[in-house]
Amino acid sequence: MTILRSVEELKAIYDGVSEASVVKVTASLTPAYRQMIEASPFVALATIGPEGMDCSPRGDDGSVVRVESPTRLALPDWRGNNRIDSLLNIVRDPRVALMFLVPGSNTAMRVNGKAVVSVDPDLLASFEMEGKHPRSVVLIEIDEVYFQCARALIRSQLWNPQRYADPKSLPTPGDLLQAAKADFDKETYDRQWPERAAKTMW
Repeated sequence: MTILRSVEELKAIYDGVSEASVVKVTASLTPAYRQMIEASPFVALATIGPEGMDCSPRGDDGSVVRVESPTRLALPDWRGNNRIDSLLNIVRDPRVALMFLVPGSNTAMRVNGKAVVSVDPDLLASFEMEGKHPRSVVLIEIDEVYFQCARALIRSQLWNPQRYADPKSLPTPGDLLQAAKADFDKETYDRQWPERAAKTMW
């Protein structure tokens, strides 16, 4: 197996960066970048901390983040599994990376920046959904923002319904849990999960 172990070896097998790949990077949201990000109901949030890295899916009913300014995004932390891996990382290392997906679009948006975790009461209240507030809000200061080449989403045919997996052909959440812990009660978990999720969405 041939392993590349230097920057020089790596660059030797790739062509140079195109002009478009360079000029698309901005330090704040352009009107078009803002439009793309506000159209996204889903983002993957990557963080890093002393124990390692984490990448967490975040979704909302509508725009997954709120644009506070051309250089600041607000991401509410809605109900989840309470592992708080992303938040634990952010309070110790502010570096974050986000990838936004827009259903039906092959253009993904990327943001790199620094974040803090806020529990300001007025900020939490501003995200009220069905009478509930997020526990915290992640405020992201943008260092750079740009769009991702569409080839990955085109290759994957991510939005092609004919390529969607049949859920019945995949392990259930209970199956996955039992694979990690042999005596886990997967039948009860799978039976109760849909109602529990519906009651704890916000």
